[in-house]
Amino acid sequence: MRWDNLSAPPDEGRPDGAAPATPPLPLALPGAVARTFDTPGFAGMTFYEVQAKSIINRVPGESRVPFEWTVNPYRGCSHACVYCLAGDTPILMANGRTMPISELEPGDRIYGTARQGAYRRYVVTTVLDKWSTMKPAYRITLADGTTLIASGDHRFLSDRGWKFVTGAMYGAEERPYLTTKNRLIGTGRFEAAPKCSSDYRRGYLCGMIRGDANLGTYSYPYGTVHRFRLALADDEALGRTERFLADAGITTRRFSVTPASATRRAMTAIRTSRQCDIQAITEVIRWPEQPTDDWTSGFLAGIFDAEGSCSRGIFRISNSDDDVLDQTASALTRFGFNWVLEDPGRADRVRSIRLTGGLPARLRFFHMTDPAITRKRTIEGAALKCQSELRVVDIESLGLELPLWDITTGTGDFIANGVVSHNCFARNTHTFLDLDAGEDFDRKVIVKVNAGELVRRELAAPRWRGAHVAMGTNVDCYQRAEGRYRLMPPIIEALRDFANPFSILTKGTLILRDLPLLRQAAEATRVGISYSVGFVDEALWRAVEPGTPSPRRRLDAVRQLADAGFEVGVLMAPILPGLSDDDASIDATVSAIAAAGAAGVTALPLHLRPGAREWYAHWLAREFPQLVPRYRRLYQAGAYAPQAYQREVTARVRMAARRHGLHRGEVGDNRRLPEASTPPAAEQLSLL
Repeated sequence: MRWDNLSAPPDEGRPDGAAPATPPLPLALPGAVARTFDTPGFAGMTFYEVQAKSIINRVPGESRVPFEWTVNPYRGCSHACVYCLAGDTPILMANGRTMPISELEPGDRIYGTARQGAYRRYVVTTVLDKWSTMKPAYRITLADGTTLIASGDHRFLSDRGWKFVTGAMYGAEERPYLTTKNRLIGTGRFEAAPKCSSDYRRGYLCGMIRGDANLGTYSYPYGTVHRFRLALADDEALGRTERFLADAGITTRRFSVTPASATRRAMTAIRTSRQCDIQAITEVIRWPEQPTDDWTSGFLAGIFDAEGSCSRGIFRISNSDDDVLDQTASALTRFGFNWVLEDPGRADRVRSIRLTGGLPARLRFFHMTDPAITRKRTIEGAALKCQSELRVVDIESLGLELPLWDITTGTGDFIANGVVSHNCFARNTHTFLDLDAGEDFDRKVIVKVNAGELVRRELAAPRWRGAHVAMGTNVDCYQRAEGRYRLMPPIIEALRDFANPFSILTKGTLILRDLPLLRQAAEATRVGISYSVGFVDEALWRAVEPGTPSPRRRLDAVRQLADAGFEVGVLMAPILPGLSDDDASIDATVSAIAAAGAAGVTALPLHLRPGAREWYAHWLAREFPQLVPRYRRLYQAGAYAPQAYQREVTARVRMAARRHGLHRGEVGDNRRLPEASTPPAAEQLSLL
């Protein structure tokens, strides 16, 4: 949203019961009037009343949604649902690790690219600026399973140059855009970092100590000596080993081995000579009978820190111990890596396991095992390649505006989930402002108090051609605040008077207040109404959607709208894994939707975007801790559950819909009363 389209409202027209403004105004909304209301339903909320300069917004680019124009009288939402945000795209940091783009800060060092000779190569660059904005979101899916959520204006580097996510071959929106004939440049999706579990720590210590430490009990004429000593030039690995030993109850002492010189780095060591410590370390590094994935990840990280190297793109782990080499080879095979054993025939029997598969395999190893030594993880200077697995297989509009993040870097690009991403916006994006996508989204709502008069003025403009207008595609236009501000009646009246087709997606029952207006509008133009009902379990609703009307009330609203002659489509969202995705819950929900007179139902499994992900995880751990492992598996790759899960849930909803007579389609039809019709906007709901 362009905040420079807003200005301060006049004093007149303030809603009844508005208290004086008490919180500080956002700096980027000069003159906005902040209101708080002395009612329990709005406790802790602030409403920023603004005079908007425009209200009918065009969907940018060659959108896949069947509408080009939206009206959003509110920004932010008082529903307080726990699953409605975005921003978790992993960015490749200069230390070889990844960080969600929403957590980056100016000054952070990350990887970009630069043309050097005949090749584009990875180089370290700096984040110069960062911001977020609300834009229609698209999901780009690649052949290797990589998924990216971006605006239509975002650009990625393909085998045919920089391409926008959306565009057109001709006309005003003409620009190069991605198609399924393109392949993106990079390595593909990043692996999630391992959890620092007890097994991971034991595995790391096993690899590090077996690879590079001195551990033993020695008998001399003067007595028995117990000794553990580990000397390293890299403090990152030494410090991690020291911490992991301390976690196991083993205390070590640091000392300097050799100082730094012009040709050598300083060497520091840790040691202990207590018999109980030596026995404990021996037990910690014992080979497990059945190693877990966490132990295996830790072992590979430890043995790489101890005996690994990665120079000029060649990755090796070297050792003379048969057991260590066998365990390393087995661990790599377990995780699907390809490798070869190199035996130069040395007298000391040192041999090397060399990882094959190029940079994608090396980055996958680094991310899924997380070695401590960052200098070994550098890819600076490596050439970028076009991987055949990075072919674009789908570009899907989510049908929603989401908080999307972007950054400015020194190179003008960055590495987003394994592919090269261009800085999407110029510096003038500082004229955009979005409040925090987390709590602010629920607690600070922007209200365009002049929305009705703006809609009427813009519909009357000679350039307006009567295109379909979609409402509720960003935030719910019938959220609780609408009961006080009443922005929708004049909007609907204007659309009615100009016979302009429109559609509404909501989960609020306030829409019934405007039913007479909607019937009047439907006599003049096409009006589409869609509802969101994810489940009918009221206990679950109270926990997950505390600020929304209950499922029972929503279904009653569907029934009243259907009785009034509207064909109402229902979006069954969100379907919650382990809570509302079983056959009984799906059947009960679809049955209730059918009984309410809905025209169709569309399934949408839970999305967990950044911010919402953390809140939902906290709620789940408190209310249903037994489900936490399942959610970790389902959402380990990002905000969306695996496609196989989504297809399976969607299929079961479709079967339930057939059983209950909802076989007329998965979307609600727009309708002109008294005769039914199906305009292009009828598919709005299925695209959300």
